[in-house]
Amino acid sequence: MTDVAIPRIITIDGPAGAGKSTMARILASRLVWSYLDTGALYRALAFICVEQGLDPGDQAAAEALAARLRLAVQPTPEGTVILADGLDITSRLREPEVSRNASTISAWPGVRAALLGLQRDLGTQGRVVAEGRDMGTVVFPSAGLKFFLSASPETRARRRHLELLEKGVEVSRESVLADILARDEADKTRTIAPLKPHPDALTIDSSNMDAEAVLKVMLNACRNRFFAPDDGP
Repeated sequence: MTDVAIPRIITIDGPAGAGKSTMARILASRLVWSYLDTGALYRALAFICVEQGLDPGDQAAAEALAARLRLAVQPTPEGTVILADGLDITSRLREPEVSRNASTISAWPGVRAALLGLQRDLGTQGRVVAEGRDMGTVVFPSAGLKFFLSASPETRARRRHLELLEKGVEVSRESVLADILARDEADKTRTIAPLKPHPDALTIDSSNMDAEAVLKVMLNACRNRFFAPDDGP
């Protein structure tokens, strides 16, 4: 029998470009659970901030925007749809400039506080795979299963560079690596919710692993944690 007392939430944390979004999406699809890209919420705020002519580095302006902006999230096995004041902005959220500004805006306490309740509300439905920077440490510390996915900066830069090129974004690998190193430093040293693995998290270094190998490790952990031998995914 399945242990129903275990919260049916899986968190995947890790640095930029580690493959969190890809693995969370694949894992959610395999389990037939919802996929929640919480980083998209910060990117949404960063995008709207710039669209409204505000500076993401202006703490007061960013926190005021977070307090008034109506964000709606629709997690699905295929991805997370983000609506800002009713407008679907999902397709704009992976642009390099948006990612850089998201790293800046996510450091402000008022921004994180404004989004925390929304993120937790989305987790109450259960059967959610949530990825981000502090899912296991802050947002869902009682999640039934926590992963920390990482890879070397060079590996992450190569993967992110290819991803951007496939989307038609022309950018050099050197600039992608520089962005990743800068975001690593910002994420690890920020005062509020710094990037780090939860003590209970299963850490996976995917530097020399493809997506299928990482998925195998995750599915084995899911079977051991959530499913009896006769009802696994």
